[in-house]
Order: sequence, then C-alpha cells, then structure tokens
Amino acid sequence: MEVSQHVRAILSFVEAADAGSFSAAARKLGISAAAVSKNVAGLELVLGVRLMNRTTRKINLTEEGTAFLSQARIALGALESAVDSLVARKVEISGHVKISTSVAFGREYLLPVLPGLLERYPGLTVDVDFDDRMTDLIRDGYDIAIRGGRIVDSSLITRPVCRLKTVLAASPDYLASHGVPQIPEDLTQHRLIARRFLGGRINAWGFKRDDGSLTTMDPEPAVLTLSAPEALVQAAVAGLGIAQIGIHHALQYLESGQLKAVLFGQYDPGSYEMVIQYPHRTLIAPRVKVTVDYLLAAFEQEKSLHFPEEKLAAYQFRQEDS
Repeated sequence: MEVSQHVRAILSFVEAADAGSFSAAARKLGISAAAVSKNVAGLELVLGVRLMNRTTRKINLTEEGTAFLSQARIALGALESAVDSLVARKVEISGHVKISTSVAFGREYLLPVLPGLLERYPGLTVDVDFDDRMTDLIRDGYDIAIRGGRIVDSSLITRPVCRLKTVLAASPDYLASHGVPQIPEDLTQHRLIARRFLGGRINAWGFKRDDGSLTTMDPEPAVLTLSAPEALVQAAVAGLGIAQIGIHHALQYLESGQLKAVLFGQYDPGSYEMVIQYPHRTLIAPRVKVTVDYLLAAFEQEKSLHFPEEKLAAYQFRQEDS
C-alpha cells in the first residue's frame, strides 16, 4: 500500500471509529460506504490484525484497533500541523528568490527598489546576478529574469514592464561644433557611436520614410563601438558623437541639457520591451509571486521607463543651446 493509500485508509478508519459506522464516515469524507469499508479492510490486511468488528448496525473496535486509533490520531495531527505550518509560511512570505537581470537595468532600477521589497517582506532573501547574457531560467535555477529585447520564449510566463524605446542624441557642444543632421543621410558626415551586442552584432538604426515604411542603416564606420548601454550615454555626454540611447537611460541627461535629441520624427524609436519572466508553473511559490508583483508596481512608478516618445520634441537642439 502506497503512502497516499495509507493516509486515506487511516483517515477512513479514524472517521469510522468516531462516527460508529461506515455510512456516517462516508458522508463526512464525501465517498461511498463501500470505499470506507475497502480502505479499512486494506489497512487491516497491511497491519495483519483486525481493527474492527462489524455488525449490520454498528462497528466495535478491537483491542488492537483501540491502540492503533490513538497512534492514528497523532499521525493525522502531525499532518495537519505540517499543512498549517506551510499555510502560515505563505502568509508570512519567506524564502530565497534568485533573479537574473542586465547590469544596467539591475543597477539603475532593480537595486533602488530592493530595500522596499525587503522591508515589506523581511523573511525574504534575494540573490541577483548581473549578466547581460540570456540565461536559461530552468537550467540555471533562477526564479525570475528581467529581460529586454524581442521576447520570444513562450515556455515562460512573461509580464510586461515597459516598452524600450530609443533616441538619437548628442551633446550640445558636439552639435554646435559639427552641425545638426537634418535628414538620416547627413549622419554619414558625423561621428557615430555604435552599440555592439555580446554576440557581436552591431545594433542598426531605424528611420521612418515619408510613405510610412521603415529603413535601417548601420552606424558604420563608427568612431566608437561599445557594448554597455550606459557607456553609450557617457560617451555621448562627453561629446564623442551621436549615439542611439534608450530613453530611460538618456532622460535625466536630456532634462539637464547635457544631451539633445536629433532627427526627432524621422528616427524610429524601435519596438523592444522590458519584461519580467518566470517559469510556467501551476502554483507559483508565494515568495516569487510577491516579488514579481512588488517589482512590477515599483517599475510602474518610474517615470523614465514610461516617458512618452512625443515629449522628446522638447529636447531637440536649438541654436541658443550652443
């Protein structure tokens, strides 16, 4: 008899002993009287002793049955305590959460909200890996991944954080010295800062045609090629050239006047997204669920992650900026 059958049999025995009949125990357990009788008979067979004497109207415990009943109550009580303990733990929310995120997003957006998460759920501990490579959540043992790009992994639950739009920007000093591009073709006369992904691909720049179609150009030859998105911002602020930068990275520098948007209205900001992903499970662990919900709510309050593209028009270069 398997463990699960043992439990059903013991429960049937205890309920029958308490109720005084198989039919009364069956009503309480929501099964048939025949099933209760079969469970008790199977238990007796495994134990090798008779636990009950049956008549047509009632049942009486044998001496062995009386002794076993007290032990059975202890066993069932232990099971109930285990269930209660797990339920209490779910309410208290405790455990370890392992997160994978990119270096830039993790430092700028995840780290600042972790104190609030840990204050709300003091029983949590968090382990964060800062890695720009795509990770395999299941294989590498992560509970959560925060990813940016074109998300295609349908084997995971995906919760959107924001759209990741970009802007072409340069410092006022650079634009005053080298001029402001008026059309995409003018970029061939400028110093361009390119981004190279870890796989070696150079990120192309997209532009909108008058007929509504899109075209792309590779920012080559580039005066500088970088892999870290935050380094693109620093290079552009330093006046090294024009760079394609995530709006969420560039916003504080646009607002301070250290960067200016170029080719606004002609440049295509892209269609990337930032998401939170976790393995597809029927029952998500409470420690993971509260972490995901907290992070989504915190990121929703971050202005730079949801800045409207059309408002970039206010940050274009004007001659008085030079």
